[in-house]
Amino acid sequence: MTEEEILGYLREVQHPARQDRDIVALGMVHGIEIRPGAVTVTLAFPKKRDPLTEYLVGAARASLIRHLPGEVKPEVKTMVVDDEPKKQGIQALGNEMLQNVRHIIGVASGKGGVGKSTVAVNLAVALARLGYKVGLADADVYGPSIPTMTGTEGAQPMAEEIDGREYIIPMEKFGVKWMSIGYFAQRSQALIWRGPMATNALKQMVLQVNWGELDFLLVDMPPGTGDIHITLVHDIPMEAAIIVTTPQNVALADVEKGVNMFRNKDVDKRILGLVENMAFFVPEPHPDERYYIFGRDGGRKMASDLGIDFLGQIPLVQGIRESGDAGEPVALSTRADGNAFIQLASEVAKRI
Repeated sequence: MTEEEILGYLREVQHPARQDRDIVALGMVHGIEIRPGAVTVTLAFPKKRDPLTEYLVGAARASLIRHLPGEVKPEVKTMVVDDEPKKQGIQALGNEMLQNVRHIIGVASGKGGVGKSTVAVNLAVALARLGYKVGLADADVYGPSIPTMTGTEGAQPMAEEIDGREYIIPMEKFGVKWMSIGYFAQRSQALIWRGPMATNALKQMVLQVNWGELDFLLVDMPPGTGDIHITLVHDIPMEAAIIVTTPQNVALADVEKGVNMFRNKDVDKRILGLVENMAFFVPEPHPDERYYIFGRDGGRKMASDLGIDFLGQIPLVQGIRESGDAGEPVALSTRADGNAFIQLASEVAKRI
């Protein structure tokens, strides 16, 4: 194993904001240390903190893991080539870009597969249709789906310098400002990140973005409960959370875990209410028929048992899935499934 081989692996890592040039061509690889059973790569960042630091570190590590023998442990470190004030680090990111954001709402679920991101995207579009200024931060780093669901795949957000720090400019479409780690990763690329690295990337997706003036900033949180979630709600001034579930009884335990996380004294965030997704199936040829595949009113009963508000039901309709895959959120339509999200947005706005 030679340094040239390592450089070849690192040439696969492209910098999205630098005309897709690789990190070797950009001179970012400052050092390579090869030891028995380990390889350490040091990436150099000049002067100001690159807003894509965590992505580039994760992508470099993923490339090394992909090519190196299984017994070789890869490590990627960072350094600055100039003396840079400590305040430029991720840990020092403040809430400057959130000063003109009125309400920050987390969209969460106790587990994956309940349609949390579908609800988050369509709720954002529905709020915009009601006349609010809205943004959505995709904090689900392991499964970022917002680029696909909004038809913004392949988009590359730019950065701008404000008061000596670079901030990412969010994408805008359907009257909503969007930000996702999916804009900075190849579609097939697996992000192999440990907890602290993932947490830092999440913070960048919210705190290092120039959101401007917003009435609502929705944060599509990763599914489940864990240290990433707790760190996220500690570092981001989240006002409240919306819980998304499906109606079956077996989902109750997962919903309860999610509710208890936000109620924990170390988190202590208001729960705005619960949304029952996939509440009933409506066949397109027979829009007046309803089939309660996963049980009837399970979400409403969960909300009552847990003492939280019930925000509404979203039907299981083929059009919702098709619209998401096509990058045209169903909340843009005037069909019954689109109106369900308009009603949900009205309930959210009313409670805030």
